[in-house]
Amino acid sequence: MIKNIFIAALFVVCANIASAQSKFFTKTGTVSFLSKTPLENIDGINKKVTCIVNMETGQIDIALLQKAFEFKKALLMEHYNENYVESDKFPKATFKGKIENPGSINVSKDGTYPVNIVGDMTMHGVTKNMKAPAVFTVKNGKLSAHSDFVLLLADYNIAIPSAVKDKISPDIKIVADVNLEPIVK
Repeated sequence: MIKNIFIAALFVVCANIASAQSKFFTKTGTVSFLSKTPLENIDGINKKVTCIVNMETGQIDIALLQKAFEFKKALLMEHYNENYVESDKFPKATFKGKIENPGSINVSKDGTYPVNIVGDMTMHGVTKNMKAPAVFTVKNGKLSAHSDFVLLLADYNIAIPSAVKDKISPDIKIVADVNLEPIVK
């Protein structure tokens, strides 16, 4: 009888841990971008990206502060924040969406799981529906995700002044990487 009670209690504890591990989180994800032209490459990186993923529902939410992007040259940061993304007026960029077929990702088994993510990207005061490929990786019980895709500046009403049109690409490569930790209740 005591053995049955112990087994039942162990089952309840394991079930609670498993359900708690359906939600994952980070505040230290990275998003980088690259504008590549024959005259100049401009890149920035943000290492303070917040991401929440619910593996049961596939819901994924990502947010970043535009002013957290770092550049090799301070002048680029100033131009980025003041002239292009207008960080004082539009401080955040967000993505709210879903993983298509989240059941294809087995968070308890090491492996790589390619998926698509669909949802709404909001940047510079504009919200656009988008779809991007992503790869979730489970390794030694740790969950990470990677995605790279291209954004068109015109889609977000970000204008390139004619004086620098040869130095800034109208299409920007975005790379996102997150190492996620389970949210424990």
